[in-house]
Amino acid sequence: MLVSKAIKKMIQFYDGSIHDINHFLKVWSYAKLIGELENIDKDVLETLELAAIAHDIACPLCRKKYGYAGGKMQEVEGVLLAREFYKEMEVSENQLDRICYLVGHHHTVKTIDGIDYQILIEADFLVNADESSLKTQAITKFRNLNFKTKTGIELLNTIYGLEMNE
Repeated sequence: MLVSKAIKKMIQFYDGSIHDINHFLKVWSYAKLIGELENIDKDVLETLELAAIAHDIACPLCRKKYGYAGGKMQEVEGVLLAREFYKEMEVSENQLDRICYLVGHHHTVKTIDGIDYQILIEADFLVNADESSLKTQAITKFRNLNFKTKTGIELLNTIYGLEMNE
């Protein structure tokens, strides 16, 4: 129920921004799918889902404040917004800290420190590759450098028609 409440609240937060709403829903669905198929711990899965829901929470603020929503700005601005977003929900302090950490690092691939973080990176890329119309070569390079889960790799290869030996 907590995840469903967070989804509803995030839809309201985005206030009619169809792109932002559709983006977070796609990232959340891939994160949930990968997490379940990788058989991660249920508490870790819940934290992952909540982070995926809020991962781009700073985009509206960044567009207003800076004129665009670059990844690093999202990470900086997103931590406080995510903390505020979840503070009155049934989230423990430890879980909230991890959600905020993930939101604050979801564009940083060099510091991945857990399966939740890894899956969030993969889920966001699965969506961003399409939304940014990335070329096959760029998708393949990112996969080879950053995708680690069996499920994430299989999804990326299937969705974008990639071969493993590319």
